[in-house]
Amino acid sequence: MHSSSILTRKTLALAATCLAGAIAATPAFAKEWPTAKPITIIVPFVPGGSSDITARSVTQGLEKRLGQTVVADNRPGANSAIGAQALARSAADGYTMMVGSIGTFAINEALFKNLSYNPSKDFRYLTQAVRNPNVLVAAPNFPASTVEELIEHAKKNPDTVSFANSGTGSSDQLSAILFRQKTGITGVDVPYRGGGAAIVDLMGSQVNVSFQNLGAVQTHVKSGKLKALAVTGAERVPELGDVPTLKELGYNDIVVYSWQGFAVPKDTPDDIVNRLSEALRETLKQEDVTKTLSGLGFEVVANTPEEFSKFQQEEVARWKEVIQSANIQVD
Repeated sequence: MHSSSILTRKTLALAATCLAGAIAATPAFAKEWPTAKPITIIVPFVPGGSSDITARSVTQGLEKRLGQTVVADNRPGANSAIGAQALARSAADGYTMMVGSIGTFAINEALFKNLSYNPSKDFRYLTQAVRNPNVLVAAPNFPASTVEELIEHAKKNPDTVSFANSGTGSSDQLSAILFRQKTGITGVDVPYRGGGAAIVDLMGSQVNVSFQNLGAVQTHVKSGKLKALAVTGAERVPELGDVPTLKELGYNDIVVYSWQGFAVPKDTPDDIVNRLSEALRETLKQEDVTKTLSGLGFEVVANTPEEFSKFQQEEVARWKEVIQSANIQVD
């Protein structure tokens, strides 16, 4: 009886020690992050694009705030699915995140029949970093110079106006489809392999109109090589201050932005999600970073994980409706 009591006391003492150790280890691990290795930002596109620029603009600021090396890792392919799948399969330890676009995090979910990742289930969202409106631009010799003239021309000449875009399922193609749905006109989509090729042909008057990102066309508009008919943002942009928004022309349902945001694997702990989000938001609001991004036509958003998650779901629902109504799908 005596030896049994001693054993029981020793067992309880050992269990209490282990429990205390486990409790103490949890916050210690959180405090130690990030120390094990560099933090990687997956960029699911080639260098030089919007996502790549967004990622590289925040690396130094994140290093300063987190005390760890931050590197950008380009993994392009399959309309960003290769990089997104890599993130979904990464360890949820805070050492891997991704910057993705409206396509990566919203459009692809409805566009691809056999998508290798699920934007709504595989990630936790950190912050919507930046956004920029599209601009409805026309070839220099196109007879319409305003939205009203475009609509009138399209109604008089059904199924003849060509809408250039940077590829099937791109935000510029979907903006054009949405525009036609809301204005009651018809047209022909002309897909290209990237926005650059579409813009070249538009300036050469081989196609009629296109919705292109502000940063990609503002210099061509100012030089007279393209005509800007409207912007898709909620407000006019300083770069093209005399160009009206579609909203102010009465099309409240055609407020569209291209955007970039950051995400981590779905099981990443709350404390790491919050620390990463805070560091990203603080970095994005730095004057030098904001100035760099603004010069490329971006507006810094830097919202919270909760705000970005809500917005992502709204975007998925919105573009799913547009894609299904136009019967667009990619295998």
